[in-house]
Amino acid sequence: MTASPASIPPSAAIDARAAALLEPLTALVTAAGAAILAIRRGAVEVAEKADGSPVTQADLAADRIIADGLARLAPDIASLSEECAGAAEAPLSDLVFVVDPLDGTKEFIAGRDEFTVNVALVAHGTPILGVVGAPALGVVWRGHVGHGAARVTGAACGEGAVVEPIHTRPLPAPGHPWIAAVSRSHGDARTDAFIAARPGATRKTLGSAVKFGRVAEGCVDIYPRLAPTSEWDVAAGHAVVVAAGGKVTDAQGQPLRYGAGRPGFLLPNFIAWGDPAAI
Repeated sequence: MTASPASIPPSAAIDARAAALLEPLTALVTAAGAAILAIRRGAVEVAEKADGSPVTQADLAADRIIADGLARLAPDIASLSEECAGAAEAPLSDLVFVVDPLDGTKEFIAGRDEFTVNVALVAHGTPILGVVGAPALGVVWRGHVGHGAARVTGAACGEGAVVEPIHTRPLPAPGHPWIAAVSRSHGDARTDAFIAARPGATRKTLGSAVKFGRVAEGCVDIYPRLAPTSEWDVAAGHAVVVAAGGKVTDAQGQPLRYGAGRPGFLLPNFIAWGDPAAI
């Protein structure tokens, strides 16, 4: 039987390339985060995109830094970025970077610290490498599927940074509370009902892909989002959670596939589980 594209494992060559990109991508995400913080200290100009979502000069500055960096690091790998998605055509190639230069623009505009820079490497529709930087929190979560995940802090995540391995945690036993990450800016009724149907769940409100980082490091048990979400919001966090020992599926427990040609590069829903045995 021929494997589906979502289940095709990366070749040894792709896996080796992903490993070689981990440090350069961490540096690139950190540089984009520094640019965002520099703009944050001044006046932030807010415009509205065609879909009604906000965009600032910080989004665009980070996008330029990442685009230039990826072109230098891997000019042969295609890139899908939120700020240039209108020019992208699906289905995407077998190897592609998926980028959100500023995830949580609403949090950034509001002056909160929970915004991130997300870069993923996707092979055959599945994220295999992810870097999620939260510059205002001084942390980067990163993971290479099959090789583990880490939390990087200190020294602007450059020379002298502290790299700590992280792992998801088992779902608490029946009768013990467990924690569900929920969006501060993008709540929806289906997600609320999903959490409410699980007795003992407590909600932790967070912004942007910080939620994936908290799942990966074992502070949160589950992050459900049962409404459409853009692929660039999810791909990097997906890789980090899986690399840390968790799983990310759709609402029916099936694998997610990226770059498959859905309108607007939307994922209909997803659930990030810290415990891969959870249901």
